[in-house]
Parts: sequence; structure tokens; C-alpha cells
Amino acid sequence: MAYLYLSIAIIAEVIGTSALKASEEFTKLWPSLLVIISYGASFYFLAIVLRTIPVGIAYAIWAGLGVVLIAIVGMMAFKQTPDFPAIIGMALIVLGVAIINLFSKSISH
Repeated sequence: MAYLYLSIAIIAEVIGTSALKASEEFTKLWPSLLVIISYGASFYFLAIVLRTIPVGIAYAIWAGLGVVLIAIVGMMAFKQTPDFPAIIGMALIVLGVAIINLFSKSISH
């Protein structure tokens, strides 16, 4: 269940960050409310995850995958294309998350 909750936390964070861009510095009501609700949900589910997954590992996965997913949303929704170094950096983040999940003894598989 921890990974289901972590997935929900990541998706909620990506929704919140996307809405943050759409809120135009909190000048638009509905995107601003979505930011607050999404971040609240994200932190709630992340807190639940911390019962079973160490904070450093959970945060690395949450933040790392959130960065990659929001970059994809940025490309699709906001026409923000990352350059080659940014793509390499994000690939290294994904590789780091994979290494944690495949080889770390800090989490139960």
C-alpha cells in the first residue's frame, strides 16, 4: 500500500505544481484552490508513506519522479521544452530512483 500512497502523493504534487503555473501567481481562483487542495493531499499521502518507507528514500522518489513528470506536463501543457542537459539530468534522476528501488536495503520490496 505504501507505493500506492506514494504514487497518489506524486500525482497530487504534479497536479498542484501544474495548477500553480495556471494560477498566475495566485490571481486566478480555481487554479489557486487546486494548488492548495493538491499540495495538501500530496503531503497527507506522503506522511502516510513515511510510516513504512524511510523519509530519505520516500522523499527521493517523490521529488525525483515529480520533477520528471512535471517536466513532461510542462512540455505538453505549457510548451516548455527542456534542453539536452536538462534531459540528461532528469534521466539521471530516474536512474537514481531505479537504483534505490532495485538495490537499496533501506526499503522492503
